[in-house]
Amino acid sequence: MNIKITLPDGSVREFSTGVTGAEIARSISEGLARNALAIEVNGEVRDLSRPITSDSTVKILTWNDAGGKYAFWHSSAHLMAEALEALYPGVKFGIGPPVENGFYYDVDLDGRPFGEEDLIQVENKMKELARQENPYIREEVNKARALEYFTRKGDPYKIELINELADGSITFYRQGNFTDLCKGPHIPHTGFIKAIKLLNVAGAYWRGNEKNKMLTRIYGITFPRQKELDDYLKMLEEARKRDHRKLGKELELFTFSEKVGLGLPLWLPKGTILRERLEQFMRSAQLKAGYDPVVTPHIGSKALYVTSGHYEKYGKDSFQPIRTPDENEEFLLKPMNCPHHCEIYRSKPRSYRDLPVRLAEFGTVYRYEQSGELHGLTRVRGFTQDDAHIFCRPDQVKEEFVKVIDLVLYVFRALGFESYTAQISLRDPANKEKYIGDDALWERAEREIQEAADERGLKTVAVKGEAAFYGPKLDFMVKDALGRSWQLGTIQVDYQLPQRFELEYTGADNQRHRPVMIHRAPFGSLERFVAVLIEHCAGNFPLWLTPDQVAVLPISEKSNLYAQQVLDRLKSLDIRGFMDDRDEKIGRKIRDAEVKKIPYMLIVGEREAAEGKVAVRKHGEGDQGSQLLETFIELFKAEAAIPASF
Repeated sequence: MNIKITLPDGSVREFSTGVTGAEIARSISEGLARNALAIEVNGEVRDLSRPITSDSTVKILTWNDAGGKYAFWHSSAHLMAEALEALYPGVKFGIGPPVENGFYYDVDLDGRPFGEEDLIQVENKMKELARQENPYIREEVNKARALEYFTRKGDPYKIELINELADGSITFYRQGNFTDLCKGPHIPHTGFIKAIKLLNVAGAYWRGNEKNKMLTRIYGITFPRQKELDDYLKMLEEARKRDHRKLGKELELFTFSEKVGLGLPLWLPKGTILRERLEQFMRSAQLKAGYDPVVTPHIGSKALYVTSGHYEKYGKDSFQPIRTPDENEEFLLKPMNCPHHCEIYRSKPRSYRDLPVRLAEFGTVYRYEQSGELHGLTRVRGFTQDDAHIFCRPDQVKEEFVKVIDLVLYVFRALGFESYTAQISLRDPANKEKYIGDDALWERAEREIQEAADERGLKTVAVKGEAAFYGPKLDFMVKDALGRSWQLGTIQVDYQLPQRFELEYTGADNQRHRPVMIHRAPFGSLERFVAVLIEHCAGNFPLWLTPDQVAVLPISEKSNLYAQQVLDRLKSLDIRGFMDDRDEKIGRKIRDAEVKKIPYMLIVGEREAAEGKVAVRKHGEGDQGSQLLETFIELFKAEAAIPASF
């Protein structure tokens, strides 16, 4: 019996039922067969060795495909586990997934310290095992056998996982002398793994629960070629130099204090200027786009979030209710701005002529993140969103969505983010209970997002299971200067909250109708956006944004008076800067200004004072020659202009 296999180019071939991905790859070309790592069958990534028994759409996956890398790094995690078990008998294993770049495995070493020398030892063992080219073999097992195997091994973590699985859905994978509980997929054999680097060690609570045992998390990355690993390690070194936590301290932008609380950033004066410039930039764009600014409290009644559904979904994992002397009152730190904006919309009757209503707020919200997951400004417990909610008629959804896309793309252009992908985040069809609302409205919202993205010619990728609990969304995945991907701007279509809050407007037919809600945040959060921006531009911000744009450097004390006059003239034109009048040589002053990444240095001595000039140096470029102060100002203002509106 034959089955039909549809290939990515649309061509259809017939194969005998039970054909494997490896056989399909070989039928296409020997080169593809040599490089094939896995196969995508009807959207599911599988091992190349698994038989296909029905008509299917397939794609052979290589290292150039995300699914290929996923299988490669998943297999590498198993290879590392095999090396650990060989070197440290009795080690117990938690989970070992692939991640965006590489993989990790959480292991219980029974209190044994694990450091740099251990990493090198495990890395060398992995290389030895990889050269054996042991195949990854999948085996379906029943629950009783799975429990018996890991009970015999004495691995409580795998036993806990198996107890949560349904009989008939359990698979083992074996390579060499190592067997693991795993659903796959994996690459054909360990020989594909040519270049290996174990990167670092961290602590991780079992299943992310602080009440559970702390395990040792070992991170690593692998490649099919050594050059790719070498390039990656160079990128990592550059990333360390650009780390926003390092630069944030050096440039005096922000700090943290344990006395204030973990995950609660303190913005220093220079960082506050940077943040306020971003806010001013966005406020200006929003006013031109027809948004109305609003302000809402930092707390809200618990009942507000019960109505919105946020308490049911996130209440257990968020900050706990605030109780007042009145035993009938309970408040929550605001986890979201949208319920407050719904109440603003409800504050007066609305007509179809009033819509769309666009409410915008730089609203600070609070979400409890476990201490081990906090990371600089990218993962905090208190952050400010450039939040807005558009309440519109159903016939206005697509037009409004397109306008928000335009706003997001304007932000990216203005700040130098040139490479991005639009991710359409959909429901997980297998877990609809995670979401609220009926299927028809979800399908409509998903369709409208796709149509709006198509209208603007966006390159999109659809990802199941990444939707918000109340609706699908369009997430912008931005690549920075090092090629790393970050999720920044987001736009969401929501038919659910207007129902839960009973929002209405009077239609042209004089009947009551329900508006549609669009959530949008082009920055996402100011904290995360600033962190990504710092690392993207290595602290060399666009001139219009940088906190200190100019440093005036007098050569000697004799030039201080003229230097102050220059600084006063700049400040009168809202050019931000300072004067370095320390009793230091001019070379030292220049070096210090370079370290602080000041865009322009104006060096002034007795000659410049006599001629009304400044000697201009540009950060990273050096001497720009001597200019009349007014000439410099004219050129500076042209360069420092905020990009034209969208």
